[in-house]
Amino acid sequence: MHSSELIPIEYGVYSDSEAAAVAALLGEVFSRRDPPAVAVGLTASEFEDFVRLLCPTLEAEGLTIVARHAGTKDVVGVLLTQDSSSASPDGVGRLSPKFDPIFDILGQLDAEYRAGRAVPPGECLHLFLLGVSDRVAGRGVGQQLVAACLELGAKKGYGLAVTEATNKVSQHIFRKQGFEERVRRSYRSHRFGGRAVFASIADQGGPALMERRINP
Repeated sequence: MHSSELIPIEYGVYSDSEAAAVAALLGEVFSRRDPPAVAVGLTASEFEDFVRLLCPTLEAEGLTIVARHAGTKDVVGVLLTQDSSSASPDGVGRLSPKFDPIFDILGQLDAEYRAGRAVPPGECLHLFLLGVSDRVAGRGVGQQLVAACLELGAKKGYGLAVTEATNKVSQHIFRKQGFEERVRRSYRSHRFGGRAVFASIADQGGPALMERRINP
């Protein structure tokens, strides 16, 4: 039996005391595995800087779910979740410029989906940055995190959930949880500053904005 199969996992709401652990996990996972982050050369440290900016809102809203080792309470997975009406955190402009092409392509998804509509607070969940430690790979932790975030959001009265899934693996996870694609962009054809920044990941197709209704 693989050692990861012996680790009991529990799921609960994110606490601000876990900010450093969550930032470290997502920095490591995204800098190694997320196609857009890899394509632009983001380091784990640069990605951690972004996650730390988000942490105060995560704590205040209480919508993010963390997977923990039931014995040590180590963070082994997380799915960041916010109210879709939440503003971008202060300090985004001071992040590495490597983020700019990623924010650009995801911003285009969001703009097309919203089509100028304002999203009232309390209506729509925004699920993003799903990361799972290699220690618990293959145990369905990603699926459980999505399900737990949706359940929590439904209890809080949210009627809709959206996500920007940037690769085939995450798109598969969200589809299995009932999400349907609404808008897509192409990595092959996207240009930023006149350059085909994501040409190296054309085999991933492109990011998709996906949606699921969670309350009648």
